[in-house]
Amino acid sequence: MKKPLSRIIAAIAVATTTLAAPLLATAQAFPAKPIRIIVPFAAGGSSDLLARAVARSMSEGLKGPVVVENKPGAGGVIAMEAVAQAPADGYTLLFATNGTHSIGPALYPARKIDPVKDLAPVGLLHTLPNVLLINPKVPVKNVGELIAYAKAHPRQLNFASAGNGSASHLFGELFQISAGIDMVHVPYKGGSAAVPDLISGQVSMMLETIPNALAQVRGGKLTALAVTSGKRSSAAPDIPTIAESGLPGFDASSWTGLSAPLATPRAVIAILNAETVRIAKDPAYLEILKTLGTDATSSTPEGFDAYTRKDIAKWTEVVKKAKVQVD
Repeated sequence: MKKPLSRIIAAIAVATTTLAAPLLATAQAFPAKPIRIIVPFAAGGSSDLLARAVARSMSEGLKGPVVVENKPGAGGVIAMEAVAQAPADGYTLLFATNGTHSIGPALYPARKIDPVKDLAPVGLLHTLPNVLLINPKVPVKNVGELIAYAKAHPRQLNFASAGNGSASHLFGELFQISAGIDMVHVPYKGGSAAVPDLISGQVSMMLETIPNALAQVRGGKLTALAVTSGKRSSAAPDIPTIAESGLPGFDASSWTGLSAPLATPRAVIAILNAETVRIAKDPAYLEILKTLGTDATSSTPEGFDAYTRKDIAKWTEVVKKAKVQVD
């Protein structure tokens, strides 16, 4: 015998309410204890400083402690695994970076942890452009002249990086591919190690982070031609982008975001995401980011997932075209 339509609708409503009740209760109680943000790098670095700024601002919004814990090593894999294996309750988060979430997968496709499949996206936090720096002895004044000079003098210019497979290395390779030029890559053990050789003229150019670059530029030791991001940086609005200087569409930003264990309830993800959106408009937080040469951004969880997938595809293509090999 068929049930009346009204009874069927009522039964569905009761079942839906019953299933949603635990999620609602979880969201209403969250957070009930301190939240940990796991940073894949050592204390004192740029990622650590940014994560601590995020933790401070989020703790104010959530009315509860948000603490930073550093778990460096294995290119971020140790931190990623720690978060992936943590209880899926929203109390353990990963301070994700383009190194862990896009460049890492591009360089090591067989890596045992996949940021897309093994972690849940919460939202984007920051974008960090690099600056295209040249030694003042290189006879160019802008990106267009640099490209023309490099084409006229193949493999006579070289570019430094923070190491083989680093963001600055891949940014340089993307610049070469986009411009159709051929330079020699010179890897160093960190960007700061390369700066003295760039100042002395042993290397011609490099793509360095804004905080490390601006001091040398303002001191007249190096020349800044452009920033690598798609739009100008708020920390250096007078420096044009590579995209507006002759290579339309060029965008090679570093970035950060928050990820959570894969099965974290959607209601909890929504609360955390709302905080990432809120702090992106917090004046005190934005002032801190300005001193770090970083721009605030935000996204939905779905937007962060799409952004990550697109970035993985981009750097996978660069690694393939440039034939980048890492140990």
